[in-house]
Amino acid sequence: MDLRREPELIEELGPLLSAEAAAEAPAAGVEAADLEQAVWVRLLEQGPPGPAPAGRARWLRRAVRAEARLARRHTRREIPYGAAPAATADEPEDALLHGEENRALRSAVARLPGRCPELMTALLSPKDLTYREIAGELGISQGSLGPVRSRCLGCLRRMLAREVAAPGPWGKER
Repeated sequence: MDLRREPELIEELGPLLSAEAAAEAPAAGVEAADLEQAVWVRLLEQGPPGPAPAGRARWLRRAVRAEARLARRHTRREIPYGAAPAATADEPEDALLHGEENRALRSAVARLPGRCPELMTALLSPKDLTYREIAGELGISQGSLGPVRSRCLGCLRRMLAREVAAPGPWGKER
């Protein structure tokens, strides 16, 4: 369906869609324009809702509510990244804790098997090396760098999980 060929549909449904989206958007936690766009896409995918204006209006209201439910569901599942404040010279405790975390990580990396310590050290380098530079430095192909990195991170994760007891369900220690 091409909405450019259906100008009467746009004229008929546009104001109602704007009003419905503006009403539902705040509760869904999205912008009204995003909700409108999602409904227009739904209309393009499913085709015109029917010849009767009452049926079109009913379809539009249902579509807006369905898209709002989807948006709410997605919003509930999204977890925002927590921005940890950077350690400053004014806060020696933060600098100390950050240093201890780095030492613990570097100690665990040094205990990894095989080429993992070299690879992880290169990845953690403050120089922010590219995969090409790391592969050249370690003498391995750039294509195998990702799988090796994945295996090393898995090993590091298992090693750290044994050292730091992660709480189980309901905050209980395992």
